[in-house]
This record gives sequence, structure tokens and C-alpha cells, in this order.
Amino acid sequence: MSQTRGKYDFCIGLVLAMSSSIFIGGSFILKKKGLLRLARKGSMRAGQGGHAYLKEWLWWAGLLSMGAGEVANFAAYAFAPATLVTPLGALSVLVSAILSSFFLNEKLNLHGKIGCLLSILGSTVMVIHAPQEEEVETLNEMSHKLGDPGFVVFATLVVIVSLILIFVVGPRHGQTNILVYITICSVIGALSVSCVKGLGIAIKELFAGKPVLKHPLSWILLLSLIICVSTQINYLNRALDIFNTSIVTPIYYVIFTTSVLTCSAILFKEWQHMAADDIIGTFSGFLTIIVGIFLLHAFKDVNFTLANLPVSLRKDDRVANGSLLSTYDCFNHDEESSTCIGELQSTESLSARRNGSLSAF
Repeated sequence: MSQTRGKYDFCIGLVLAMSSSIFIGGSFILKKKGLLRLARKGSMRAGQGGHAYLKEWLWWAGLLSMGAGEVANFAAYAFAPATLVTPLGALSVLVSAILSSFFLNEKLNLHGKIGCLLSILGSTVMVIHAPQEEEVETLNEMSHKLGDPGFVVFATLVVIVSLILIFVVGPRHGQTNILVYITICSVIGALSVSCVKGLGIAIKELFAGKPVLKHPLSWILLLSLIICVSTQINYLNRALDIFNTSIVTPIYYVIFTTSVLTCSAILFKEWQHMAADDIIGTFSGFLTIIVGIFLLHAFKDVNFTLANLPVSLRKDDRVANGSLLSTYDCFNHDEESSTCIGELQSTESLSARRNGSLSAF
């Protein structure tokens, strides 16, 4: 019965996590569409301090969609392991990228399409090999977990490292080193996920009619969550304000997910009873998602499609074989004529220099 219940909760958590990614990914598109409509009307833009978006129903639809996504994500931690829920957050990036290509006319190049495919494959592998965490159904059991010496040491190290980064390293290097603010967000995020997990258990007990509001751990977890989330938002906004979003997003995802996996492994002992193939599969899926997110973000401004691939290969083959381009080859293809003329001129110039001709200069 317990095993059947565990599989049922796992499926609920999986559906909630995927729904969260869809809602959050779609929220960015709705907000962007609303802001673009306001720009076409000539209203003052949000980046210039305008607040006309508060009258735009598409913007509000995006806000509600994001709220629904966050609620679904919050609920997912109450049913499924954090090792599964957190990496699936990458799907919101994919949903946003795919929908923007349809509704915002933003081109998704070949690297982006490969990145989306790799992230989906990596997520699938992680779902198949996801670990089963130890059963924690009451706040009393959660308090014993939080009091475990291993987790106490981990939480203490996180707090010390965060304070050093905030008060010592941040003021000196935060404006120039992208890792400073992102590391603060990521390691604090590991604690916030643990708080969310505990509050999820408290909410399940509350619906079961238990007096969880009288339990001091409920209020400690709520206060800790507010502090952690406020710190994350503050320093993530600083990182986004200083550095390029396409660089911040993949780095933050990797460090944050790694921190959560480490915290979850220490707190819930998720890896203790895993077989070797499941451990390898989980890490392989996570690394595949990382590569996919990197391809999606790092090359999103590169205009490269499948149509460009044969042309590039032909040029590479010509260079590799050392063959000189003939005039017929150049002018036989109109779209490549300008490129070929430049290559002919550079080839003739190089040949003249090798022969010692002054006309090359």
C-alpha cells in the first residue's frame, strides 16, 4: 500500500512540476505580448518608468499564469523529490523559447532547436532514474531531518559562505564577477527549497485536520522561506541588471540545481538506496539538460539554420582540399557570388605575394 501511495504521489508531483513549467514559460510570452501592444500604442514603456502595463489585460494574464506556475511548483515539492522537481524547471525555458518563435516571431536557430531537444531528452532520463526519497509525512519527522548533524553542518556552511559573499566579496567584486551574486542566489536557494518541502508537508497535515499552526516549526519554515526568497530575488536582480541575461540564466540554473541536489541528498537521503545505473542515469540526464540550456542561450544570437549547413560544408571541403575556386563556380550560384569574388581576390593576392609580385601590394 505504501509503495502504491508513493508512486501515486510521484505522478502527482511530476504532473505539477511539468504544469508549472508550462505556466511559467507561457507567462513570459503573455507579458511580452502585452508590453509590445503598449509600445505600439505609444504608451510610456516599463523600462522608462511607465506603469501603463497595469491597464493591459495580457500583462495581467501573464502575471496570473506565473502565479499559477509558482503555486504548482510549490505543491510539486510536497509530492515528488526535489531532485526531480528542480531540474524540470528547465522546461520553462524551453516552453518560453518555443512559444516565442510562434507568437513573438523570434527565430529559434539550429543551436536552439538542438538545445531544446537535448533538454527534453535529459529531463526524460532524469524522470526515469529519479530517486525515491525517504518518507517524511509529518512535521515531527521533518524536524528530526532538519536536526540531523549532516544537514546542520551543510546549512551552517551555506549561511557562512553567503554572509562572506554578501558582506566581504560582493562589495569588492560583485560588479565585475558574475559568479558572486549568482552563487549567493543558488546556495540560499537550496535552503529555500528545503523550507518549501517542509511547508508542503505542513499544508498536507493542515488539510488532514492536524493542528500544524500550533507547531513552531511551521512558523520557523515560513519565516526562513521569506528571508531566503527575498535574498534570492535581490541578488538575482542585481546579476540580471549588470550582466547579460543569456549568460546569467544558464549559470544560475546549473549552480542552483547542483546546490538543491546536494541539499536534498543530505536532508532526505535520496541517493542512499539508489542503484548504480540510476545514479549514472540521473547525472547523465542533468548534464544533458545543462548542455541543452547552454546551446539554447549561448548561441541564440547566431543566425545559423539547416539551410546554411550545406554551404558551410562545401566551403570547408574546398579549404581542406586546397582547391582554388574557379570563376565558373563563383558565378554559377548567384547567392554566393559576392562571397566567391572576395575569396577569389584574396586567393589571387596570396598567390601574387608568394610569387614576389609587387602588384599584390
